[in-house]
Amino acid sequence: MDYTTINWKRSALVIIDMQHDFVSLQGAATIEGTEAILPELIRLVDCFRSYGLPVIHVIRLYQADGSNADNCRRGRIESGFKIACTNTEGAYIIPSLLPEGSQQPDHKKLLSGQVVSSGKSDYMLYKPRWGAFYKTALHELLGQLNVDSILIAGCNFPNCPRTSIYEASERDFRIGIVKGTISGMYDRGLNELTNIGVNIYTREEIEALLFS
Repeated sequence: MDYTTINWKRSALVIIDMQHDFVSLQGAATIEGTEAILPELIRLVDCFRSYGLPVIHVIRLYQADGSNADNCRRGRIESGFKIACTNTEGAYIIPSLLPEGSQQPDHKKLLSGQVVSSGKSDYMLYKPRWGAFYKTALHELLGQLNVDSILIAGCNFPNCPRTSIYEASERDFRIGIVKGTISGMYDRGLNELTNIGVNIYTREEIEALLFS
């Protein structure tokens, strides 16, 4: 029996940390190559929405005093560095990835652990650490949506997407990625993902699979 192939009718796209501070060249903590994935990621988002499949935006938010920061960033934030700071433009999701006419999510609600919905099938939630499943409502949300297969995209592979992929694997989700929609990807990483049963696609392959 096949336990790894994506079940497209029960799939969702999970986008990680596509926020101004990480994506924009003027961002406080720009991740090289992340702005470059936007065109391909926007096309992938449009593909999922046109098929009525969930798009889930998982983002990082930091209190200005660093009280909710991970240890590797806390000292710097306590010293006054602003990164994905709540209620600032730097923490906002890139608008072109959101449904047309939608607003940025309420950061207070996200920090409280709530899932904020937008449009017909978009959802937003806050993660306090690298992984999208760590102390978040993501697993519960996917269950409510009857999702057993996820595609993961966003910023930036060595940290948050990679951690989230392994968390998803630990929870027995069927997993995929699409080339050109995760920044910081490298050949060894692709090999590692293949070895744990992650499906690797191009966007054109996704479109053919979804609309066949």
